[in-house]
Amino acid sequence: MVVLAASIISKSGKALVSRQFVDMSSIRIEGLLAAFPKLVGTGKQHTYVETENVRYVYLPIEALYLLLVTNKQSNILEDLDTLTLLSKLVPEYSPSLDEEGICKSAFELIFAFDEAISIGHKEGVTVAQVKQYCEMESHEEKLHKQARQNKINETKDIMKRKASEIEKSKIEKGRSGDKGGFMGLQSRLESSFNDLKISSGGSGGFGSGSSFGMGADLDSFTSKPKGRASAPANAPPKGSGMQLGKSQKTNKVLESLKAEGELVEDVKSTVGPSRSVAPPTDPITLIVEEKLNVTLKRDGGVHNFDVQGTLSLQILNNEDGLIRVQIESGSNQSVLFKTHPNINKELFSNENILGLKDPNRPFPTVTGDDPGPSLLKWRMQSMDESLVPLIINCWPSISGNETYVSMEYEASTMFDLQNVVISVPLPALRGPPSVQQADGEWRYDARNSILEWSILLIDNSNRSGSMEFVIPPVDSSVFFPINVRFTAAKTYSDVKVLNILPLRGGPSPKFSQRALLTTENYQVV
Repeated sequence: MVVLAASIISKSGKALVSRQFVDMSSIRIEGLLAAFPKLVGTGKQHTYVETENVRYVYLPIEALYLLLVTNKQSNILEDLDTLTLLSKLVPEYSPSLDEEGICKSAFELIFAFDEAISIGHKEGVTVAQVKQYCEMESHEEKLHKQARQNKINETKDIMKRKASEIEKSKIEKGRSGDKGGFMGLQSRLESSFNDLKISSGGSGGFGSGSSFGMGADLDSFTSKPKGRASAPANAPPKGSGMQLGKSQKTNKVLESLKAEGELVEDVKSTVGPSRSVAPPTDPITLIVEEKLNVTLKRDGGVHNFDVQGTLSLQILNNEDGLIRVQIESGSNQSVLFKTHPNINKELFSNENILGLKDPNRPFPTVTGDDPGPSLLKWRMQSMDESLVPLIINCWPSISGNETYVSMEYEASTMFDLQNVVISVPLPALRGPPSVQQADGEWRYDARNSILEWSILLIDNSNRSGSMEFVIPPVDSSVFFPINVRFTAAKTYSDVKVLNILPLRGGPSPKFSQRALLTTENYQVV
């Protein structure tokens, strides 16, 4: 029995908490969870649902579902036993069984799930044992807290000692001044001047409290009456009010932009170091990438269909550069290939092997985010509508004082599409449109007057979907052009790397390959 994931989702399929126990991509698990509500019929009393690949074992919890995703070979009785244990753990850690309560206690629930399930198999524990394991204290944490408290205590002792020394030096200066004469008057003036610098936050002498880790403890001697010289001690430091005002003004501007629908990043995140893309870890990486340029007619048919692809090579070490790449180009005859000028064209046309004309010259290595040289390019053009991966239909109709818009998508079985976003232009509205129904998620960008319809994953479980919304009466032409973007892990050319052939002999070096299909310009006009 293998539990793939333990999740808590809403009735609409929104994942609130999910813990995977096997190696699965986030897109895959989110797609499985989003497809679950469609498989559960109303009025059914079943505790499990099976698909072609997985089994859902579920339990309704008020307005949510507690869900186990397992393989079809698992023992259903053990699955139900695991589900029962998790259903007892959820009320122990969540204050309320709704979306807000589950999200607040997400980490506690994940830790509890980890104690109940290990590597996909149920542990022989009870609810009391799980709570005991989660609440166990760490000896290393205690030592860390104790060491931190010791440093704080030492800093406080140093602060008191320095303050005492300063107080003694001031008393001695006051006694020497009582002996009379010009020297005593000069000493008192210097003492008063030093006190003035300390109380006004100056950096001279002992006034720089940060030199000894001191802050408010200096009030123990600056608060004593010292005549007119101590008057500025209560004056507030300059400049702090202006800084607070700037921060409040910036926050108000950001909040107003967010209210208009703009995606504004946190200002603090722009101050820190920028995150860099993780470099390739394998010695050799080959990337197959295709970009789609498609223009569809609103009444049906294809106006333009163009696919441009590249095969890029990333090599980390110089010693791995003396190689040749053997590929398989697939069975699509409409794809036209073109090699780099430095590639041996005869070798490619006869044996499907990519190698440099000069066999003694290595392929260049990559540094940083460099995608590497493109060894091969190809292009495919067609007017065949069956090759289009995603067709969008928009049906606006005016009834009375409202415009009813029905939209639907139909996806080809050739690809599983990921992160699909369909952007529909709208006229200027006072508020968001009234969305009656939507398969997936939607967002209204008020600043640009665009309705974005998002589907995380389109596979065999949801090859078609629809959305309906209502706005005030407008002409149907305002809803076009509709822009679409998505990605896929499969390409039209189906180019694959079969092997890496070292020119100096020996075993083939380790390599990895990635395929990606993206949209460069995908519109319905």
